[in-house]
Amino acid sequence: MPLDARDLDILRILSAEGRITKAELAARVGLSPTPCWERLKKLERAGVIEGYGARLGLRAFGPHVTVFVAIELGSHKAADFRIFEEAVQRHEEITWVWALGGGFDYLCQVVTRDIDSYQRLIDALLEARIGLSRYYTYIVTKRVKAGHGLPLSLLARD
Repeated sequence: MPLDARDLDILRILSAEGRITKAELAARVGLSPTPCWERLKKLERAGVIEGYGARLGLRAFGPHVTVFVAIELGSHKAADFRIFEEAVQRHEEITWVWALGGGFDYLCQVVTRDIDSYQRLIDALLEARIGLSRYYTYIVTKRVKAGHGLPLSLLARD
């Protein structure tokens, strides 16, 4: 779907300010409310906007740890990838999973209460026989930059 400058403005504003009113959004992008609403619905139908949500401050919940885990599978058949990918869906503390090309097969983000609960998760994954061969743990010590949107001007087609 080709995106014009107004579409990119809508997306940029929404990615930073998801609770903005439709009237304020329309005013900020220089449209009346109805055309802005129509553009917004078009972007949703096209899958450009996948959903809306809130960024949560994990510290408000108490102690926690964020861990990145680089994972290698023992075998690389399509069924092996499918088994692993289905298994990680069942663990809510595994918050993001990316399939990678190159050295590791997957990079997972895990958010859990403490290192002990993280290790219990890893032990459960190893015992589940889902093809996990090796894993490498990287504990997050601090967040340096929080993602508040994508580089839309770099990603949009000309």
